[in-house]
Amino acid sequence: MASDEISALCARIAETAALPLAKARSLPAGAYISPDFYKLEEQKLFHAGWLCVAHVSEIPATGDCLALDMLNEPLVVTRDAAGGVHVLSRVCPHRNLDMFPLEDGFPRRFQAAHLVCAYHSWSFEMDGKLRGCPHMQEAAGFAKQDWPLSEVRGGVWNGFVFVNFDGGAPPLEDVYADLDDLLAPWKCEEMRIAISMDWDCAFNWKVMVENWMESYHHIGAHRATLNPIMPGQNTWTEAEHPFHVHAHLPFTAKLRAEIDALKERGAPPAGFTPIAGVSDEQSKEWGLFVGHPIFMFLTMPDRLLWYRLFPLGPDRCRLQTMTLISREAMASPDIAATLGEEVKLLRDFHLEDMEVNRAVQAGLNSRFAKQGPLSHLEEPVWLIQRHLAARLRDGWPERATRAPYYGPRAAA
Repeated sequence: MASDEISALCARIAETAALPLAKARSLPAGAYISPDFYKLEEQKLFHAGWLCVAHVSEIPATGDCLALDMLNEPLVVTRDAAGGVHVLSRVCPHRNLDMFPLEDGFPRRFQAAHLVCAYHSWSFEMDGKLRGCPHMQEAAGFAKQDWPLSEVRGGVWNGFVFVNFDGGAPPLEDVYADLDDLLAPWKCEEMRIAISMDWDCAFNWKVMVENWMESYHHIGAHRATLNPIMPGQNTWTEAEHPFHVHAHLPFTAKLRAEIDALKERGAPPAGFTPIAGVSDEQSKEWGLFVGHPIFMFLTMPDRLLWYRLFPLGPDRCRLQTMTLISREAMASPDIAATLGEEVKLLRDFHLEDMEVNRAVQAGLNSRFAKQGPLSHLEEPVWLIQRHLAARLRDGWPERATRAPYYGPRAAA
């Protein structure tokens, strides 16, 4: 698209996002299929925001490394001897070799005493400092301290590792401060990844995130898997926040009664060992979150789901769906059997999502694609639109002071 076409598309996005929820519409198709608009998103959302790239359990010990590509940038997450976590470039500063290229595009873990470039054997410490560089003594003015691996601005919040490429995002601890108490029972920094599934996705990153956050589609795509226990019509969303969206997926009354009955008998519920300290309400729903733009996670009474998303272009992304459980759950004597059961359930509903997401992307490329009306149950999609529109003008949505529009805390 030419620059005037991108300007027109941004104007349509702003107009759409400004509509009240009762009149909300889907975004214009160009927001999902235009290569030029995707480049604008890279600048305004991805480079300028905090992107979640890892969990600390992937690098638990000194010398542990996780190689990954984010926004076509080859990175390696490391753990140094002091326990510090670093996000470094994998590009050797000597001749720009990618020191740990990925075979299939998905992250890979490894352990190393030092980071060594196979081209000319330059080696680096886990914090990126140049350690060794054979036969450089004749290079005029050469000093080892001048040639470390580049380090990206990073941070760790509740066990999740983030990067901010342009260095201008608000402090990470401020961005997610309002979620600290809510997430405290899960002790995310102590959890371990029990299940990981890799997905190569032929659709736009927003198709993924919007599908993740709205549960209206339970009545269709998940009618046999999730809707019987969490009907789409019962879901509701917290009031607008500048940095995240939080939706609630309550269990049916029948399932809630069964949970209460199990508690009275002291019997363990199905699934993994329950998370100690969750509230009664948290034990009877799924809590659905997106930290803008792509930090997707889901709280459950016995686990936390995390989606590691890698945008690759206007019509493609790469995804890892991760199940994190407590150390107590990992040590349970029946963990192997539980994992077998849970893998099937997770794969079943993830496949349902993948099918509809691919079909949505196909429809967005049609000449007949429209800005369709949204249901009130798609409030998270509307909030994502509002965040996108705000970031395109270098701002942030304001935090709402109102009650939620729907759900048990809605205004009378």
